Amino acid sequence: MQQKAKDIRALTIKCIASIGQGHIGGSYSIVDALTILYFKHMNVDPKNPKMEGRDRLVVSKGHAGPAVYATLAYKGYFPVEELYTLNKIGTNLPSHCDMNKTPGIDMTAGSLGQGLSCACGLALGSKLNHDNAYIYCIIGDGESQEGQIWEASMFASQQKLDNLIVMLDNNKLQLDGYTDDIMSLLDPVKKWESFGFYTQSIDGNNLDEIDKAITNAKKNKGRPSMIVLNTIKGKGVSFVENATTSNHSMPISKEDLEKALKELEA
Repeated sequence: MQQKAKDIRALTIKCIASIGQGHIGGSYSIVDALTILYFKHMNVDPKNPKMEGRDRLVVSKGHAGPAVYATLAYKGYFPVEELYTLNKIGTNLPSHCDMNKTPGIDMTAGSLGQGLSCACGLALGSKLNHDNAYIYCIIGDGESQEGQIWEASMFASQQKLDNLIVMLDNNKLQLDGYTDDIMSLLDPVKKWESFGFYTQSIDGNNLDEIDKAITNAKKNKGRPSMIVLNTIKGKGVSFVENATTSNHSMPISKEDLEKALKELEA
């Protein structure tokens, strides 16, 4: 799993470098979660992306698309070479995830705050179909300043959507700066517990902890789950991590790419 996560980070930065700039920070912070989801827990079939009863993932923070695309390509949904068409004319890989363009994308995202509502609908539909699927949703900490996140959380709890597992990418940074300076979530664990969620707080860049947290969430019955992923924005490559408030979307030169790939080989 460690090697898979490194490989996905390498593909992600190659993808972004192919166009010269992109959302590397928030992509890297969720690579470990994506690795565990797609290679340990999710019931999916790359050869049949629309398989009935499959587990689904809604990446509500849709600007993390490059990491999702790298994971899907690595899983076999489409050729790795397509990654290098990111955001170019005629591409099937737009800057933000689009279910109408990319095999394996279960919900279009990018308008922050909406993805959790969509995930709630998918989870309710799954229950009505009795297909035993799990619906996963990754939301951002800056995104959680949107009121729609909390409306969706109320709905999920009211409907007892225990097949819904939400992950908060708590990397403490957003487009314009530190989340605590802009609009702090204070204690996200207490917040989601108060909304009726079974809530866990873990090191969101630790593969084993993510694995265990998802396993625990699947055992939870009668209420939705929240896993607070305490992550580092840009995790995995030093110069991206160190860029902090500048790594939301940053230029990646050929020299940067070479430096990053060298680190990832270590």
